[in-house]
Amino acid sequence: MTRWLDGSADPAAASIRAEFEAGKVAIVVPGLLAIELLNVAARQWHWNEARLAYLVDQLEDTRFDVSEPPLHRVAHWTALGLTAYDATYVALAEERRVPLITADREILAIAGVIAQPVSSA
Repeated sequence: MTRWLDGSADPAAASIRAEFEAGKVAIVVPGLLAIELLNVAARQWHWNEARLAYLVDQLEDTRFDVSEPPLHRVAHWTALGLTAYDATYVALAEERRVPLITADREILAIAGVIAQPVSSA
């Protein structure tokens, strides 16, 4: 795994990961998370098929709670300026009534009522 995926590049992300691994917090993600990670690994990092297969194995072994948000809420956040992909994460956090922890400035600007910066988590 890369430093970006394992959280070691950011102390706040590493802290969240440690809490997750200790069973103190749950992580809820939409199903598209795996697709987005595969896309980044293949297109931006130029991983070969073997590394991508390893990533898939790692993703399948996580204890993430995979859930999908209501599409009408995805549409709402998309209408406010987020991509449909980013709106999916916001709508899921909104539905679960939990904060969306992110480093994405656009999400923080548009969905600040739900999103909080990873550094303050």
